[in-house]
Amino acid sequence: MIAAIRKSEGTYIAEFERSLKHPAAKVWSFLTENEKLKLWFSELSIDNLVAGGIIKFDMGDGSFEEMTILEVHPNSVLEYTWDKDVVRFELATVDGGCKLTLIEKITSLNDHTPRDLAGWHVCLDVITALLDDARLENRSEKWKIWYERYREAVDAQAWID
Repeated sequence: MIAAIRKSEGTYIAEFERSLKHPAAKVWSFLTENEKLKLWFSELSIDNLVAGGIIKFDMGDGSFEEMTILEVHPNSVLEYTWDKDVVRFELATVDGGCKLTLIEKITSLNDHTPRDLAGWHVCLDVITALLDDARLENRSEKWKIWYERYREAVDAQAWID
């Protein structure tokens, strides 16, 4: 399902939801343990998992962009800066597993927004596949499909504004 995109108090909110048949602690490990994080977002690594700690984004050229952890509650909430935006993962225990919600607070819509949203969408699909001991084939093809859908969604949101 495509993320819901809405405007709220001068910012945009993209909200993704996944119902997972796994306990929150297992899902949390994929969000916070570097060896598991690398499986779905190879450029990210966590230096210190505390509020004020740093998540590094490997730019691939020997440099790193540092993102600040804003909020962390084990097995529940991880929030950090993402350039000028904020990314928040929330886990809620439900019967038979947990609900994973990814919220991106976007300062302004631009040409890069659909790329990021498609990327997050595929990342969540990869996490789901990893948890299910499956494999998501051809991530780049999946990304292209979702990119078109998010480009349309962002264009529609910009039109509404």
